[in-house]
Amino acid sequence: MSGPFILGLTGSIGMGKSAVALMLRELGVPVFDADATVHRLQGPGGALLAPIESAFPGTTGSGGVDRPALGARVFGDPAALARLEAIVHPAVADERATFMLEHAGEPLVVFDIPLLYEKGHGSGLDAVVVVSAPGELQRARVLARPGMTPEKFAQILALQVPDAEKRARADHVIDTGVTLAETRAEVSALVAYIRQKNPR
Repeated sequence: MSGPFILGLTGSIGMGKSAVALMLRELGVPVFDADATVHRLQGPGGALLAPIESAFPGTTGSGGVDRPALGARVFGDPAALARLEAIVHPAVADERATFMLEHAGEPLVVFDIPLLYEKGHGSGLDAVVVVSAPGELQRARVLARPGMTPEKFAQILALQVPDAEKRARADHVIDTGVTLAETRAEVSALVAYIRQKNPR
């Protein structure tokens, strides 16, 4: 293999994906976080503020994009959402290309993509790992979040590919329904396996 092995990391809300991403970073694996990249590009002084303000006047300020205002503009309006995505997606793709250049000598890199299956972002990946936990544990974690309600949780779940289907489609599954030490051991074993397959 000429470049790094590209592993897609995904999982439904409350499954522990952020914790697994942190474990990967602790093992020295470069992780490209698409959501964090969007937040930075739309944050104070971000590269996307001018084009977003131009397309959706009044949705940005000194603090970056006014997410509730922008959300209200595109919610339920497919044409507006497509216009926003046409601004955001190429910028994220550029950032990802830069990330790949910076880590070209690595045996393994990870793309953290929350909506990998929902949005069809699986192209170019060598494998996908899904982070999963039992449903009752997922529910308890999500409902413990500030401002979360059972109704909101149900709405989010309805928009996500079911966990069972994600697990079935994944190349690897990491279980976060066990102790942190057990999850960390699973992550460590997966990283060792891939690095061994793709030594640099």
